[in-house]
Amino acid sequence: MVRKKIVIDNPTGLHLRPAGTFCKAAIQFESKITVQKITKNENVTANAKSVLSVLGACIKDRDEIEIICEGEDEELALKTLVHAIESGLGE
Repeated sequence: MVRKKIVIDNPTGLHLRPAGTFCKAAIQFESKITVQKITKNENVTANAKSVLSVLGACIKDRDEIEIICEGEDEELALKTLVHAIESGLGE
């Protein structure tokens, strides 16, 4: 299992279009991939391969998330998803 924390830098957060881009990147991997939104009051976990699940996590600009990958291609999955977020998810 590998994991990395990253801060979302998108004024509109992970709305439909960037969430779709993120999930499309996640779907290509065999690993189980989850996203955990980290707040002071609660932690929300979402399936990174499900747009509805990611949207349901209500990830906003400047939110800190943790991407967790577990499986045979976990290292590449984590690297790809972190790069996608750092690149702006097509926004």
